[in-house]
Amino acid sequence: MSPSHSSSWFSNVEMGPPDAILGITEAYKADTNPKKVNLGVGAYRNDQGKPHVLPSVIKAEEKISEMNLDHEYLPISGLAEFTAASAKLAFGEKSRVISQKLNATVQGISGTGSLAIGAFFLRDFHQGPKDIYQPTPTWGNHVPLFKRAGFNVKQYRYYDPKTCGFDFSGALQDIAKIPEKSVILLHACAHNPTGVDPKLDQWKELSNLIKQRNLFPFFDMAYQGFATGDIDRDAAAVRLFIEDGHQLVLAQSYAKNMGLYGERIGAFSVVAGSSEEAAKVMSQLKIIIRPLYSNPPVHGARIAAMILNDAALRTQWLKDVKEMAQRIISMRTKLRAVIEGEGSTRNWQHITDQIGMFCFTGMDKEQVERLTKEYSIYLTKDGRISMAGVTSGNVEYLGKAMAKITK
Repeated sequence: MSPSHSSSWFSNVEMGPPDAILGITEAYKADTNPKKVNLGVGAYRNDQGKPHVLPSVIKAEEKISEMNLDHEYLPISGLAEFTAASAKLAFGEKSRVISQKLNATVQGISGTGSLAIGAFFLRDFHQGPKDIYQPTPTWGNHVPLFKRAGFNVKQYRYYDPKTCGFDFSGALQDIAKIPEKSVILLHACAHNPTGVDPKLDQWKELSNLIKQRNLFPFFDMAYQGFATGDIDRDAAAVRLFIEDGHQLVLAQSYAKNMGLYGERIGAFSVVAGSSEEAAKVMSQLKIIIRPLYSNPPVHGARIAAMILNDAALRTQWLKDVKEMAQRIISMRTKLRAVIEGEGSTRNWQHITDQIGMFCFTGMDKEQVERLTKEYSIYLTKDGRISMAGVTSGNVEYLGKAMAKITK
């Protein structure tokens, strides 16, 4: 008998919800208002609202082209000159992690892929409960990613809607109750989606408490250099935890700070207790990666490695990344000035206090809907705007609209 065609093997599959950010972009594209503004996209744009290729990246690609390299597979762990440079960028060239060879660092598929390697590694080898505590809110991918890896995802307080700032006391209270040996997720800088970061003295208190509670830190560093324009300042929290004697894991991304979005370049590091332990960890990381995607892509890794290892290109990159950060900071200053100049009675200091790509404006769902309906300004329903979408050409329009709908 032939099999029945009345039903499918996949008839139980339900339609999934659309991606929130992609939905915003689609609605924006369909809008015919010439003044429309897209503040949903999480990628850097220049002051003309166009995608930006860094001059350092252009020069690196020219050099790579001249080398006539082949397209052979990379090792499972990735491009060695990239992973070595990536660890030095994160921990600092003079860090004991580097000098004592305590790190096992592999190339990952940008930030998300690096996080996934870490999630699988901790699932298999972390000596504690399979619980990970994440800040409220956190980046949208953090929750499903760790759930897929078998973790129980729980939260600790982070963002205070009343102040649009860091809920330091709430965070301390919640962290103090986290069971020992649990994993705690920390955004190294430019917290996504709020743009709210702890100050350095607050990081010190958090480090002490996390050590007292015997919790295991998982740092996500997607914006080193892009947050403040200073690569060392943006890595201060990670380096502080190392100085305080923590072992930790770290996911890095080069999407934002090198503009290598589509190249999917990242790194994952485990800080071990000894160089011998690091070698064992490296062997297990390779075993995790091999059935996932075999080995990582080569072109973007070559670009990042060349930029990090070539003195002239590195100097150019530091200039490039500082310019990007300063453009975002200047747009924050201008946006706040426009809103306040319209006579708004609300406190808008959080716009300039927050840092990085995103700004939690404090606008509610109803105000966001009005902003879109009346002014064709597109953003996520929680009031988060991508500061990269704010330009000298639209900041006046945006600021005046925000002032009007929040009166």
